[in-house]
Amino acid sequence: MNAESPKAAIDAFVAGHFDAEVAFLQDLVQQPSDNPPGDCAAHAEVAAGLLEGLGFDVERLPVPTEYARQHGMVSATNLIVRESFGPGPVVALNAHGDVVPPGDGWTHDPYGAEVVDGWMFGRGAAVSKSDFASYAFALLALKASGAEIAGTVELHFTYDEETGGMTGPGWLLGEGHTRPDWVISAALSYNVVVSHNGCLHLKIVVTGKSAHAARPDTGYDALEASVDVLQALYRHRTELSRRESGTPGIGAPTLVVGLIEGGINTNVVPDRVSMRVDRRIVPEEDPNAVEAETRRVIEEAVSGREGISVEAKRILLARPFVQVEGAEKLAEVLCRNASEAMGTDVSPIGVPLYTDARLYSEAGIPTAMYGAGPRTVLEANGHRADERLKLEDLRNATRAVAYSLLELLGTSPAD
Repeated sequence: MNAESPKAAIDAFVAGHFDAEVAFLQDLVQQPSDNPPGDCAAHAEVAAGLLEGLGFDVERLPVPTEYARQHGMVSATNLIVRESFGPGPVVALNAHGDVVPPGDGWTHDPYGAEVVDGWMFGRGAAVSKSDFASYAFALLALKASGAEIAGTVELHFTYDEETGGMTGPGWLLGEGHTRPDWVISAALSYNVVVSHNGCLHLKIVVTGKSAHAARPDTGYDALEASVDVLQALYRHRTELSRRESGTPGIGAPTLVVGLIEGGINTNVVPDRVSMRVDRRIVPEEDPNAVEAETRRVIEEAVSGREGISVEAKRILLARPFVQVEGAEKLAEVLCRNASEAMGTDVSPIGVPLYTDARLYSEAGIPTAMYGAGPRTVLEANGHRADERLKLEDLRNATRAVAYSLLELLGTSPAD
């Protein structure tokens, strides 16, 4: 690669502007955007201002309040940047700015964006405010590369990945605000993700009849019946563990009862107990069949119990992310360029998480996931205390994304 090549220009730009990229990410981490509660419009305004400070034109697309609330959000404003280099394909880069609440156990300020020994600490530093930075600066580096480019790059910065994506990519696609030819969506930086699990969330309500604790025989104990439901679900979970996916990195379906509440008082037979179930769906499964099977397990658990009824309400049904036609080429481009930028082999994998990347793929758009972040969610402390990002990974991911855009949109072969 000669000194005047586009890739050399990309490297020089990223190196010369890396302090600014780190400061950009720090500003994003320092503005809270916890979901729940999902009141993220203020963060979008901060992000839009920072993007405008980099010279981008930013479309602010507020989601109607009623629609946002239907999907678990208080407020959400999606941001789109469109950088056109002339006629040609459209590549969208999508990352989400909403984050899970910090929780306990932090040894660094979760909104401090403190840098220690080459790592940035803070909620969203890795998942996925980091890719607001890597994608924005990759686009700037591409513009500075001097390469002949044909097509458009869009930045899609959305705010509801933690609640399913329907007010983010789902709304943008459904309302016709965008229709890219390829999508690169946020992920950790040591692999290119080409498939991931789907997810079913159910709220189960077991209803009985209250009674004085001195006369429990005059009531119907919803908590006792709930034990039957729990035992049936846990037996089903054991069965699921034997249904191993054929997709590397996915594993078997999982089932977790993550929340349970009910009862009136210590001296009252409980008349109502509710619980929330998370059932992860592997790519080989039919989501509708999974929901029907789970409902059957729940209903059969209390079948025949006098005075007891059970209702299961769907909260979320996120389909697995699978490749559509054209996605294999995109993944190949990302793997090759990420391997060069990272100095290590970057390969395609599946992950047992679920993200809003699936919504682009469901719309028939070739999609792959790649971005900044440590090798694994565990190394990143994603969704845990002391979430962190290795700054060298941010630098290399920015280069890798810029290289990939160069190959996808360049009118002459990349070096």
